[in-house]
Amino acid sequence: MAKYKFILSGGGTGGHIYPAIAIANELKFRFPDAEFLFVGAKDKMEMQKVPQAGYEIKGLWIAGLQRKLSLQNAMFPFKLMNSLWESRRIIKDFNPDVVIGTGGFASGPLLKMASIMNIPTVIQEQNSYPGITNKLLSKKANAICVAYENLERFFPKEKMILTGNPVRQDLIDVEGKREEAIQFFKLNPNKKTLLVLGGSLGARRINQLIEKELNNIISQNVQIIWQCGKLYLEDYKKYSNENVQVVAFIERMDLVYAAADVVISRAGASSVSELCIVGKPVIFIPSPNVAEDHQTKNANAIVAKKGALLLKEADLDSQFSLVFEALIKDQGKQSQLSDNIKKLARPKATKIIVDTIIELIK
Repeated sequence: MAKYKFILSGGGTGGHIYPAIAIANELKFRFPDAEFLFVGAKDKMEMQKVPQAGYEIKGLWIAGLQRKLSLQNAMFPFKLMNSLWESRRIIKDFNPDVVIGTGGFASGPLLKMASIMNIPTVIQEQNSYPGITNKLLSKKANAICVAYENLERFFPKEKMILTGNPVRQDLIDVEGKREEAIQFFKLNPNKKTLLVLGGSLGARRINQLIEKELNNIISQNVQIIWQCGKLYLEDYKKYSNENVQVVAFIERMDLVYAAADVVISRAGASSVSELCIVGKPVIFIPSPNVAEDHQTKNANAIVAKKGALLLKEADLDSQFSLVFEALIKDQGKQSQLSDNIKKLARPKATKIIVDTIIELIK
């Protein structure tokens, strides 16, 4: 049998990186002797996270356009040309069977060049509202794996496959890990645990909220694991004590989900997909600072099915304490949210995406 070669690209945030790694892991499971190469943006977090997952990565000199006039924008055409040229060289040297993009700056020039060179390309779109890069790439892509229905207005219908988002396989059954999780995080088993997630880089507004509400939350016999993001650790680590663990990043997501009774989270596509799989009661606080407000759209897709609660940033000061208190005291409501969000999970997403990739190269 021929030895397959795969190039994957996804980065900038964990929401683009982890789906790419999940796809690579499933491909590796099926083709143990396959070769893999990741392509990322030079100064972004994928340059650390991908090697930690055991894969080689090459970096492109690329960044996104800023919304305001800046030197970075003036440099963009040069960075783009350089990245296209470098992508061509990487593809020529590695000679992949297929190139897979999960979003992020580097996937644009890489997939564009792959399609020019007649190499099959697969896009994995995580959001209910696609970014501009994937909209442009979709015209030439061979297959587009989507996580939400009704994306025909953005992508050619005949290329779309509804798969869901790839999630880490260790999240599929966290229920059995609760004892281990409580020991791992040194938690008090007689208290409820609140998990606060602001995304891989952190969320300023969520951090401000938790800081303000800290005593109120703890007073309800609740302990907190507070992932504040690496940009904010210096500001908030002073709050760590026996009831509060402030961390920049969580490596063992399976265990932290197993430990959690209630979750407060942004509504990035990967987070939403993970929360459906682990089935915990969630209060979504979508970021309003993203293209086309897609986090609110992601969260509303769950809220419409009575699978989560949603608080807008603008309403946090007036509503948070009421909503949180009502939820933490109501075991029936927690169970109802849990049951409903689990029904929306797509645990086989990674397998279906990999089936699609294999179909393409055969």
